[in-house]
Amino acid sequence: MKETDNVLRILQETRDAIEIDNSAIIKDLSNQTINTASLTQDPDNIAVAVIVYALSKIYERKDYRNLPGWGKANSLVKGALDKSIMDLKKNDENKFRKDFEEIRIALEKLSGRLKDYVADVFRKAQVNKASRLYEHGISMESTAKLLGVTMFELAEYAGQTGISEVHGTQTMDVKQRIKIAEGMFK
Repeated sequence: MKETDNVLRILQETRDAIEIDNSAIIKDLSNQTINTASLTQDPDNIAVAVIVYALSKIYERKDYRNLPGWGKANSLVKGALDKSIMDLKKNDENKFRKDFEEIRIALEKLSGRLKDYVADVFRKAQVNKASRLYEHGISMESTAKLLGVTMFELAEYAGQTGISEVHGTQTMDVKQRIKIAEGMFK
């Protein structure tokens, strides 16, 4: 794992934000992690970015807290975060990966509408974070592989959000490209 201290900070602040019920802080923490993930292309950082982002989306939906299973899921998430934080403090990366994955597993064990919502949130979180990696200059193919999404999903999302038009991802405008192409045939 790269940037262990940063991941530890992100998880601690995520746990604190859950306690004070502030999903906006959690979302910001996920965005901070994706910057590191784009530089290192480290699967652990990517997993943290996706799960923390998914947690932000789950915790912002206050209506789901009234559904059966919420209390148990909330406790399991907090417990898994606590264990993951302790694992990183002990420099036990293998145990961290196992304990951190418990968050996803706990949320997948939910039932009814809450389970469907959470599954959808995780899929969208993967695509969203893939698009952010792509925005940071990682190739579409590499990004799709890193996050387990299809290139089609990533291209569709990037096209809808205008990521391909963000400054830094476009090297030259269309007129310049045409001029270069015309020059090749002279």
